[in-house]
Amino acid sequence: MALKLTLKPDERIIVNGCAMRNSGRRHVLTIESKADVIRGQDLLDPEAVATPVRRVYFLIQTALTRTDLRDDLLTPIQKQLAVLATVFVGDNGAYIFEAAHFVSIGDFYKALRALRPVMRHEEDIFARLHAGSPDDTAVPHQSFPQARPGVAVSGSQPTQASS
Repeated sequence: MALKLTLKPDERIIVNGCAMRNSGRRHVLTIESKADVIRGQDLLDPEAVATPVRRVYFLIQTALTRTDLRDDLLTPIQKQLAVLATVFVGDNGAYIFEAAHFVSIGDFYKALRALRPVMRHEEDIFARLHAGSPDDTAVPHQSFPQARPGVAVSGSQPTQASS
């Protein structure tokens, strides 16, 4: 089945690692065989990779656009997705498992698509934290450091509790 893309004027697109830019007019492009395709609007700039979900999104994006690096990126991607799966629960956890599945079968675009709702959720979390929201549900409970018996949590570094 062919993929039909309507490109806006000057829109960027990457097909099988080749970066292209549309002319100043709207065009329709039909891709008739399997290809790795991503629109410029779905690409993260390296400077925008400042959060855990964005980091793994960027790694998957790199695997999609740089076939020469795919084999080297698979293990770091799966490890980072495994860490995210311990933090996010519910629908967001399901999206992370879905992304891991798509990475394991080499469908990197679908893995990116699965992570987009998690990225939006992460943005909401950081926006609430930045705004000083008193809402206890702003951050998943798994992301807070857990105190062990005899250890007090101070900031982000555990310290020995005094008796």
